Amino acid sequence: MSTTPIDKGQFSLEPDDRVTRFEQVRGAGVEADYAENRRLWSDLATRQAVSDHPLHVDLELASVCNLRCPMCYTITEAFRSKVNARVMDFDLFTRLVDECAAGGVYSIRLSFRGEAFLHPRIVDAVRHAKRAGIREVSSLTNGERIDEAMFAELMEAGLDWLTFSVDGLGETYEKIRRPAKFDRVVRKLTNFHALKRAAGRVKPAIKVQSILPAIEDDPRAFYEVFAPISDMVSANPLIDFMRDTRHLPKIADFACPQIYQRLVVGADGLCMMCTNDESGDHIVGDANTRTIREIWHGPEMTRVRDLHRRHVACETLEACARCYLPLQTYAAEVGVGERSVTAEKYLDGTEKVTDLATPSRWKRDGLKA
Repeated sequence: MSTTPIDKGQFSLEPDDRVTRFEQVRGAGVEADYAENRRLWSDLATRQAVSDHPLHVDLELASVCNLRCPMCYTITEAFRSKVNARVMDFDLFTRLVDECAAGGVYSIRLSFRGEAFLHPRIVDAVRHAKRAGIREVSSLTNGERIDEAMFAELMEAGLDWLTFSVDGLGETYEKIRRPAKFDRVVRKLTNFHALKRAAGRVKPAIKVQSILPAIEDDPRAFYEVFAPISDMVSANPLIDFMRDTRHLPKIADFACPQIYQRLVVGADGLCMMCTNDESGDHIVGDANTRTIREIWHGPEMTRVRDLHRRHVACETLEACARCYLPLQTYAAEVGVGERSVTAEKYLDGTEKVTDLATPSRWKRDGLKA
C-alpha cells in the first residue's frame, strides 16, 4: 500500500461550490463513468494495483513550442539535445486512440511538453477521439494559436476540458509569456465564454492556471479577472527545472502514483514512464511498434513499479531522482480576498518569478534571451 499523496502541487483558488461545479461540468454526460474513474484514480495508486489498460493516456501532439517561457525546460539545450522535436504523425495518433477506446481508457490529454495547438490537425484529433468513444478529451495551451473560430470547432468536435496557462497579470504575464499579450488572452477567454453561453454548452470546461510566484503579491486580483470567464482558476508552486533537486529532502518511502494511473506517449511515439520524465531519460516502450497495453504491462513499466514498491526508485532512476513529486513540502496559506486557500510549496521554493523572467537569469543558465 502506498501512503504517497495521490495529487500534489496544483491547487485551486476557488471556493468549494465552484470546485464542485467544475467537477460536475467535467463529468457532464458521463456522470457514472466519471465517478468511477475518480475512484479508481486514487484506489489503484493507493493499492499499487495495475489495471488492464491505463486510466488515462497523454498523447503529445507536439513536442515543440512557440514561446520561450524562462521557467520551462523546453528552452534548454539539454532538452533540445535529447528530445525529437516534432508533431505526432496523425496515423499513429488515430491508431493509439482506437487502441485506447477499445481498451476502455477513460481519458486522453492531447498535450505534454510542447504546444499542442501547433499540430495542424488538432481539431480532427479531438473529433476522432470523441467519435472513437473516449469519454474525456482534454488539452493544455498558451492560447496563442487558438481563436474564436477554432474554439467553436473544438466545442462542436466535443472537447471536454481545456487549460490555459496564464502566468500573472499585465506586465508580469508579458515578461514571462513573451511575445504573448495579456489583453489578448483575456479578450479571447471572454469571447470563448460567450460562445459557450450562446451555444448553451458547458463544455469545454475552461481552467486558467498560473505559477504561484507570478500572482502571489495579489492572488485576489488574478482571481477576479479570470473567475468570471472560466470554470476554474488554479495555481502551481514554481518548479524550477534549472535547479538540481536531487539533494533536497524527500518523502519517506515515496512510491509514485502515476505509474498506476497513466501512460505518456511522446510526439515521436516513444513512451515515458510518467509526466515528469520530460527529457525521456527512461523510455518504457515504443508505440510505433507496440500497443498501449503491451507497453503498460511490459518489462520496463514492471521494473519501474517494482523499484517504487521497494522505495528505491529515487536512488536508481535519474528521472525519479530529479522529480518534484518525491520532494517534501510545507503548507502555505494564500489569501484570495476574504478567503484563504492552502498551497503546497516545495522546500526549495526560494526563487522569485521576477528572477526567472530576467535576462540575467537566462544568461546564468546558458540560455539566449
